[in-house]
Amino acid sequence: MADIKVIIPAYNEADSIAQVIKELPATVSEIIVVNNNSIDNTAQNAQKAGATVLTENRKGYGYACLCGLDYVAKKSKAPDIIVFVDGDYSDYPEELDKLVAPILEKDLDFVVGARKKSLRESGAMTPQQVFGNWLATFLMRWFFGATFTDLGPFRAIKYEKLRELGMEDKTYGWTVEMQLKVLRKKMTYTEVPVRYKKRIGVSKVSGTVKGSIFAGVKILGWIFKYSLK
Repeated sequence: MADIKVIIPAYNEADSIAQVIKELPATVSEIIVVNNNSIDNTAQNAQKAGATVLTENRKGYGYACLCGLDYVAKKSKAPDIIVFVDGDYSDYPEELDKLVAPILEKDLDFVVGARKKSLRESGAMTPQQVFGNWLATFLMRWFFGATFTDLGPFRAIKYEKLRELGMEDKTYGWTVEMQLKVLRKKMTYTEVPVRYKKRIGVSKVSGTVKGSIFAGVKILGWIFKYSLK
């Protein structure tokens, strides 16, 4: 059986984190919650729910993910697959087995959970999220011939391939950096349609004008940086 570890970056997700942990399937060997400078009970609730809890006080999605990967790298045995999922309960954690299936059954390197409109709860994604995803994936198709349709945070990747990517983004550009590097390194990938619902609480990125602008700038910056290489 494949060794699958899940990394959940979490900033003030006390109301949702336990539900995310509880609904992840038993095929997961370890759930790692990275408490990203929360001021609520995120860490305590995650620990009570059975997760390994790490602390990363530098705020930023990428910082949290890198903290989780640093922890995994120090383990005596490397996992086969790393899955990333958000802590806000907008994804359906029980769909993890469906997400990793192309890796286990077809030996693909990378899978993105694509939040298809037909599977999305009304209002689950803000208009700026929908437009940002469309623009980013359109540019990736244009510059790199990619087939991505989403920058969805629910994603799975072979651990050895993830190490090859040399991830570095500290904030909003983490997801698009991963996809661009997968393309540049000609790794195999696919998308799996996943359901998506309204998150618990307010988004720290798409829920604010500042967050949306910063995320957009970061995402476009990564795309144009790689298009010029």
